[in-house]
Amino acid sequence: MINARGLSKQFISFKKAPGLSGAVRSFFHPEKIYKDAVKQFDLDIKQGEMIGLLGPNGAGKTTLMKMFTGIIVPSCGELSILGYSPAERQKAFRQKIALVMGQKSQLWWDIPAMDSFLLLQKYYEIPKKDFELRVKEMSELLGVVELLHIHVRRLSLGERMKLELMASLLHSPEVIFLDEPTIGLDLVAQENIREFIREYHRKHNATLILTSHYMADVQALCERLVLIFDGQKVYDGSLGDFENILGHEKSVSLSFSRSQNSSLFSDYSPIWNDEKTQVELRVPECSWNSFGKDAFQIDDLVDFNTEKLPIEKVMKTLMTNPDILRQMRT
Repeated sequence: MINARGLSKQFISFKKAPGLSGAVRSFFHPEKIYKDAVKQFDLDIKQGEMIGLLGPNGAGKTTLMKMFTGIIVPSCGELSILGYSPAERQKAFRQKIALVMGQKSQLWWDIPAMDSFLLLQKYYEIPKKDFELRVKEMSELLGVVELLHIHVRRLSLGERMKLELMASLLHSPEVIFLDEPTIGLDLVAQENIREFIREYHRKHNATLILTSHYMADVQALCERLVLIFDGQKVYDGSLGDFENILGHEKSVSLSFSRSQNSSLFSDYSPIWNDEKTQVELRVPECSWNSFGKDAFQIDDLVDFNTEKLPIEKVMKTLMTNPDILRQMRT
């Protein structure tokens, strides 16, 4: 299905000193800057798998997605998707894949979504009956039937994202690349998008590769996780094994009615606000009972929230602990 061997991408930019003299100097003697966005990346994905591709900002996730879809050409290495070379951008290949980018839009801003859908129908040569059936099914699943004929610019972010998903799936792709599909959406909209993706995968057994900074997206949709740092793969395995490597910790936030002693909960890496009335902590599972007892005995406690560590905090922990990264490296 998807096979990558030694996949690498290097970008070249030019450094320019300020002012006219810098412009002249850089014109005659340009200084090149080389950046390896992806380095020797290997990956095998089978039909119907749902993969979470995670990493901090600048790790190379979007570059990988663009190479997988043929938007950019690899500097070296081999890449095959459905038997095609993405860089060749063959028509048959484009008809089998879809790319959804949470920060990019393919719908025309000044016309209703249905008009864009009709253009996509012609582009992908979708039979009229299939097109009408897919629009009906997906619009009902996403609850956007009444929005199809409203100008896109008048819709909310969540409504536009649902229609973007529809636009990407009208041609029933076999491989779907989702790059931050729920970015900026509220909790209800995020859950609606996840539920739709789950249902689509169940019906069509499509292969799905997801990048997201929301761990809830990955936990809800993916069983396998691929972690990338500085363009290199450092982990490829199940989500459960990944959580075991990091240890079972929760992110806890506490709010107090008045200032507290800053040494309070010093064993749990506390981060206090300036007024010492709010604190964020990381509490291991083995300490959860004792921590809870201590916290609820504080008379000034007014709010108590817990959640699994957000992906950015997990990434920061990994980046500051080289031993963990070496343990995770495949």
